[in-house]
Amino acid sequence: MTETFEYIANDLDRYQFEAGLTAVFPKEMWKYYLPLKLAGEAGEVAEKFGKWVRDGGSLDDTAIVKELGDVLWYVAVLANELGYDLSEVAEVNLSKLRDRMERGVIKGSGDNR
Repeated sequence: MTETFEYIANDLDRYQFEAGLTAVFPKEMWKYYLPLKLAGEAGEVAEKFGKWVRDGGSLDDTAIVKELGDVLWYVAVLANELGYDLSEVAEVNLSKLRDRMERGVIKGSGDNR
């Protein structure tokens, strides 16, 4: 891991820890609750863009950032429940994307390219 990523990883993990302190939900239902809420929050981000497409005008960046923060919170708490640090999730994703880039399949579709 590069020094820069290690710095960012520490911030991600600190965020995840702090998010966990505010996690109030039915713990026995986490496998249902967290993914459904994550999808809902991602949908709210999409809704902001959909209304922009429909109505024109300008995007409300502040509202979008707030919704992205909710998405990040659910990702962090879900990763925690799965037993992963957010920095691990980020590194696995970057590793996958680097590999796809090196093999020239970054533009394809499907999980296993």
